[in-house]
Amino acid sequence: MEQQDKVETLLAQAGHYLDKKTGAVVPPIQPSTTFARDEQGELYDSSRIYARDQSVNAEMAEAVLCKLENGAACKMFASGMAAATALVQTLRPGDRIIAPKVMYWSLRGWLITFCEDWGIQLDFYDVGDMQNLADVIQAAPVQLVWAETPANPTWEVVDIAQAADLAHQAGAQLVVDSTVATPLLSQPIALGADYVFHSATKYINGHSDVVAGALICAREDDRWQKAALIRAQHGGILGPFESWLLLRGMRTMHVRVERACENAMAFARHFEGYPGVKAVMYPGLESHPQHTIAAAQMQGGFGGMLSVRFDGGREKTARIMGSLKHFVRATSLGGVESLVEHRALIEGETSPVPDDLLRFSIGIENIHDLIADLEQAISS
Repeated sequence: MEQQDKVETLLAQAGHYLDKKTGAVVPPIQPSTTFARDEQGELYDSSRIYARDQSVNAEMAEAVLCKLENGAACKMFASGMAAATALVQTLRPGDRIIAPKVMYWSLRGWLITFCEDWGIQLDFYDVGDMQNLADVIQAAPVQLVWAETPANPTWEVVDIAQAADLAHQAGAQLVVDSTVATPLLSQPIALGADYVFHSATKYINGHSDVVAGALICAREDDRWQKAALIRAQHGGILGPFESWLLLRGMRTMHVRVERACENAMAFARHFEGYPGVKAVMYPGLESHPQHTIAAAQMQGGFGGMLSVRFDGGREKTARIMGSLKHFVRATSLGGVESLVEHRALIEGETSPVPDDLLRFSIGIENIHDLIADLEQAISS
């Protein structure tokens, strides 16, 4: 039996590219949009006609990510939204999709509008409440169940194996947004998921310089074929330079994620019960409502994302954010630098997020600097 490489080796070598003509160990960027035929009209490479759906650089990144997720196939997209919406657009009028009440805000907003416009029934469930998920699934026929775990920005955890069983018993398929868990900490397909989604902008790239999305399937079924066709026809592809940067970022993903997990755990433990702190929301803490589930389905860490609720309400929370020195006040997550965001202010009046909550993306800086920064902001 052929020995399988460990993920650290797979990522560091990123497909182990080697140019046998020059000895180059880094793949080139292939910008060509079209591919030539010979004198007989035969393609020099029968797998390539046009780069919109046949990008050399994108395929390199897809191959690595597909191995990481133990999937049947992977497709890179121009953004996380392009990937997610392509899968949802495989639904037809009269179909039903269910999604968590707390999830990536932009996708939640798009789902509401798209489903209303296209006659697709959309129902929400309480993330972290598996009985509620079961009740919502069983309420009516359903085709697609969307799960995000841990769920942004309150970090509830969905039991993926149980969610897959519930979905499959109802004749539905399960897609898991595993952006925060990354392929290194959780393996949704091994737990029964049909599709895995990533905003590759985040931890997979890790340097805040590429916008990208990814879908991985357990099987190349009809829905997968439709989503792949939507990508090709809508043109939601990842360009060659962005694909090259993404692959470059993936080569250090294991060390970045490991450090972020260590930092986040230390940060969470330090501020749990800290004066002025109402609550720390992090799956790695034993006090987290779904800690046992997280510990069972996340291996090697609990991610670099957490949220903190503060005494004093909205105004005090906003002042704390404004007093931070090392945390960058910015949207997004998963980069090497630490970020902070007051989600209720960003999302507006309809946000389900408490207005005393700050979301932290913990980076790879010295943890003592990050802890001291929040301490001084709380006391300021």
